[in-house]
Amino acid sequence: MSPIVIAFDARVRAGMSKLASTRIGRLGRSLQHLFAFLSELKAKNVDLYLHQQAVDTSTPAGRALFQMLGVFAEFERAMIVERVKAGLRRATAQGKKLGRPRVAEKPEKAVLQELEKGHGIHTVARAVGVGTGTVQRIMKRVASVSCPSRQH
Repeated sequence: MSPIVIAFDARVRAGMSKLASTRIGRLGRSLQHLFAFLSELKAKNVDLYLHQQAVDTSTPAGRALFQMLGVFAEFERAMIVERVKAGLRRATAQGKKLGRPRVAEKPEKAVLQELEKGHGIHTVARAVGVGTGTVQRIMKRVASVSCPSRQH
């Protein structure tokens, strides 16, 4: 849920009659969600004003334009998702490794040595100079290698 929608509920109770937003994309991720949000606004007698598109839902033309903008916003998001997926498929087909690179061998050994001494995650991370997530990933990898039946 967007921050605008969260703040909306509190402000309606204070007697707000019009909600302003910079653009339609800030209100929701899908056309269905946008329509539900607009219906909720109407039920509470609150109009919507979109600054970037100059849309005011207090007029019939504004409501129609809001719906058209919602269609285009959803289409744009779908196109972006499709391009990202295509890029990932292409990179995989070219043999590129995706994801975060592994930690170098030297820091990984240092983490394991510190863990064997019985130090906690935060202490190990600070001592070796890596993040706590890195220490946890190393611990998880070592645990799955030493006890493969415990993998999730």
